[in-house]
Amino acid sequence: MPISDEDCVTESDAYASAIGLLARREHSARELLQKLAARGADVETAAAVLARLIHERLQSDARFTEAYLRQRSEKGYGPQRIQAELRERGVEEALIGAQLRQAVEEGEIDWFERAAAAYAKKYGGRPIEDMKERAKRMRFLQYRGFSHEQVAAALKSE
Repeated sequence: MPISDEDCVTESDAYASAIGLLARREHSARELLQKLAARGADVETAAAVLARLIHERLQSDARFTEAYLRQRSEKGYGPQRIQAELRERGVEEALIGAQLRQAVEEGEIDWFERAAAAYAKKYGGRPIEDMKERAKRMRFLQYRGFSHEQVAAALKSE
């Protein structure tokens, strides 16, 4: 039975709600606290539930970061944008950096290749007409979170 916003006041209700959220996708600790609060759990209850979930290894910021990194990079976003989004979700900077490095070191993600793929998907084989068009394409890739070197390589590969 789904829990409505007013029903989630006891620790067991909050726990059940958190389990339901985690069953759908990974969540960061901050996201879970915010969602539990939105469902009516007070700060102490939400913190106790989060501590229990972490202890039971049902919630992990490392697992969340890994999944989020994989998902967003496959959708054509670069490391800078992903890093900023993870910070907004309350993931520690050290964990973000470690996951980014690990993905590159293990060969899971090649950011230059991802930048070129995002560029090709957006612009296909259309040549750059003028400097204004080149600047527009560069801004697109920078907005997506790619570094200057990755953007330059993507535009050069055209």
